[in-house]
Amino acid sequence: MCDEMLGSLAKWLRILGYDTKYVRDMKDDEISKISLDEGRILITRDKLLHKKTPNSIYVENNGLEEQIKKIFKEKNLKIDENKFLTRCIVCNEKIIEIEKEKVKEKVPEHIYAIQDKFYICPKCRKIYWKGSHWENMKEFIKKLQNNKN
Repeated sequence: MCDEMLGSLAKWLRILGYDTKYVRDMKDDEISKISLDEGRILITRDKLLHKKTPNSIYVENNGLEEQIKKIFKEKNLKIDENKFLTRCIVCNEKIIEIEKEKVKEKVPEHIYAIQDKFYICPKCRKIYWKGSHWENMKEFIKKLQNNKN
């Protein structure tokens, strides 16, 4: 679970396939309670919130790459390519494959013409495909894997 100061980190943990709740506009006590009630690791840049929340990780504002490395190192997590883009980056729901014909009117025409596989979030209905953004994400992930501390 990431607090409101870590939106980019929450998005990238979802891209990497981790169930990541993102909370905004909540008081510290509420965030701490949700973290404990749901058995989540709280990731925060707030030292005070970190100190009063068991099973939390404090990250400094030292860049996304360093934040991810710190979390993976502290919790002994692994980057698993089979998990990439299995969650909606908007709402965290697991995405599912959808028949190409069902997205024809919902994606740009040129994307429909060049892509064969599409995925959809059953909750927010966002549609995904493995385009150039996918390659950019894979490059960033490769950089993470090659620069482990």
